Order: sequence, then structure tokens, then C-alpha cells
Amino acid sequence: MSLPHSLQARLGLSLGLVLTLLWIAAAWATSVVLRHEMGRVFDSALQETAQRILPLAVVDIIGRDEDHATQRIAALRTHEEFFTYILRDADGHVLISSHAADPAIFPAWTGPGFAESATHRFYSEETVQGTIRLTVAEPLAHRAAALGEIRMALILPLLVVLPLVLLAAVVAVRASLAPVRRFRAGLDARGARDLAPVPTADLPAELVPAAATLNALLARLAAAFEAERSFAANAAHELRTPLAGAIAQAQRLKAETGDAAARERAAGIEATLKRLTRLSERLMQLARAEGGRLRLDRAADLRPVIRIVADDLGHGAAPGRILLSLPDAPVPSDLDPDAFAILCRNLIENALRHGDPAAPVEVELSAAGTLTVANDGPALPPERLSRLTARFERAEGASGGSGLGLAIANAIAERSGGRLTLRSPRPGSRSGFEAKFRLPPREPRA
Repeated sequence: MSLPHSLQARLGLSLGLVLTLLWIAAAWATSVVLRHEMGRVFDSALQETAQRILPLAVVDIIGRDEDHATQRIAALRTHEEFFTYILRDADGHVLISSHAADPAIFPAWTGPGFAESATHRFYSEETVQGTIRLTVAEPLAHRAAALGEIRMALILPLLVVLPLVLLAAVVAVRASLAPVRRFRAGLDARGARDLAPVPTADLPAELVPAAATLNALLARLAAAFEAERSFAANAAHELRTPLAGAIAQAQRLKAETGDAAARERAAGIEATLKRLTRLSERLMQLARAEGGRLRLDRAADLRPVIRIVADDLGHGAAPGRILLSLPDAPVPSDLDPDAFAILCRNLIENALRHGDPAAPVEVELSAAGTLTVANDGPALPPERLSRLTARFERAEGASGGSGLGLAIANAIAERSGGRLTLRSPRPGSRSGFEAKFRLPPREPRA
């Protein structure tokens, strides 16, 4: 039989088994000691009975007229007689016997002292120069019954007390492992990007080294991720100035040259540089989403944020292309408004770029804190839809775009505690695409 995988179950099972074996061993040792002591007590009672009866029997026999007459002592009332006795002369004739005595079970005289048969324990005593001999018998079954009752008295509590002891052991083990359960629950509750050190204040001493090793590993991972984010952010930031200068030079070249072919090449260079600029901006946004603080100590209404983003993107789109729907009541959240603006911009830009140009992009923020961005267009297969949140993943046939918009939105959702859901086709339709972001629940503040 294999042991359970749970440490708590193993400790409870081990403690229960050890307590059971110790109790049985203690009961067995106690019964052995009691058997020895009971033998001494019963032997003493046999001896005391013989020494009490013998003087009285001698007085009774001396005054008799008949020397070999057998006298059976009558019982005053019916009772269970454990000790029986017979009084014999030197020739073995029975002179006196108790009312339940069976002379056949008494052995032949071998002298004073203790003797034992298969069924009885005997004590013999003599007087008047060995002419009057008394033998008292006790059934061995009487001793066995008394010892059995004592053993049952030791074992029966085991059936009642042992379950309580086992329950107490389980409760004690569970209470002792409470820090371990809290440690495990804390690890389970962590997000995939939470690399903060785990607390070790209330951990047992046996688990502190493991927690310290885990914290060291988390610190190395956090340092590696921070170096990656810093490199991406710094590289994107440093590229902005030279890219802006290169775009200005391309625009100047396009404006000053009279050669149509040269102007066309300059326009192509400008477009490429602008795409590179947008890519650097996306890289900075991704670094912000993965490395920055996304939750604040206060809550703010998010309706103005999404209205500003929608108005800004609406200037570069066809009139009425963005249909914005906001609730009348405020939608408070402790999500950083800048992070929420980045998420909204990427979702709306993605819908504008990949949706049907003739159909509007519907943007809705519900009072319950759910942002929905939906557009018309061909439905995406499930295997393609599941890969859209990966970095540099683009929809088939898409032109332009960095492939980072949905990855940035997903990173903000994961790190803030929100939830981003992508669907294609749209619910209730056979085509289209829908991105739904549920705001994270507000964290309690002290």
C-alpha cells in the first residue's frame, strides 16, 4: 500500500498508527503485570482461606464421636463459590468438605504448599502433627475470567478514546501545517507575472530554506525580465529622436526634389520610418504594460479616458466610424488611467485596421466595468484566434500594424487582474470580431 501524497495525511496516519501501537503495547504490558500481581493476590487469598478454616475445622473434628464420618458444610444461601475445600485425615478420608467441593478434582496429598492441575490451583496445609490436612481449590477459569475482564477494561476505551486521539492528532497536524497551507495558497493566488518575494515570517524552520531558494530564483527572474523590459523601453526611447530626424529629412527630400521617382522613393522611406516609429511606440507601451505599476491607491472615473481616446482616433478615421456608448453613471476603477488608455487605443486601432472599412466600430463601456470593442469582418478560425495575443502575431492578409496591439492589451489585463476575451465571430452573428475587457475588481485599502 502506497502512502498518501499529502504531508498532512501522512503525518495524521503516522501519528494515529504510532498511538494505536503504543496503546496496544501499553495494554499488553499492563495485562502481563496484572496477571502476575493477580496471581500473587489470589495465591495469598488461597493461603489465607486455608489458614482461617483449618483451626475452626480442627475444633469441630476433635469433638466428634465418629472418626471417619464425612461432613459437608451446607450453604446458607445459593451463591457462586470460587473457593472449595476438603479436610482429610492422614489416611485420605474426607472429614469435611464445602458444599460445592468435588473430591475427585483434589490431588493426592503431597505436602503443604501450592499445587496446580489443568483446571485448578490448590493450596494445602496440615496440623496436629500431619493428621489433619486441608486443601483449598480455586478454578483457573476464575482467574482467567477476572484477567479477561481487566483486559477488556483496557481495550474497550481504545475503541472510544482512540478515535478522539486520532481526531485530536489530525486537528493538531492541520493546525501545525496552517502556515504551509497559507504559503501554498499565496503561491496559487499569484499571477503569472508576479515575481515579488514570498513571505517567510510564519513558515516552519524546515520550509524557510526552500522559501529562501524560491525567493532567490524569483529575484533572478525579476532581474532578467527587468533587463529585457529596460532594454526594449530604452531602445524604443532612443530611436524616437533619430527616427523623427530621418522622417524630417525624407519629407524635405520629397518636397525639394523635382524628380517624380525620387519623390516616390522618399515617400516610401517616410512611410517605412513612420511604421518603425509606431513600432517603437508599441515597444514602449509593452514595456510599460509589463513593468509599470498598473493599480493605484485611488479610484478614478474611466469614462473621460475612453472618450479622449475615441475622439483622438476618430479624427483620423471616417466620420461616424467609431460608435461610442458610455453609461450615465461614473465607472470608478483603481486601474491606472494611462494603462487603460493604452489598452483602449490598441483595441480600437486593431478594430479600425482589421475591420470592414464600411462598417462602424462599436465601443461600449458598461456600468458594471466591461469594455467591449467590436467590428465587422471575416470570422477568424479558433486556432488563429488563440494566437492573436502573442507578440508580433498578425491576422492573415493584414497590412501594416506591428502585431503588438493585442499582446499589449493582454499584458495589461493579466498584470492588472482584469480579463481580456476575444471572440470571432461576434456573439449573435456569423462574422466579425469582438474584444471584451473586464475591469479588475477594486482592491481593498487599509
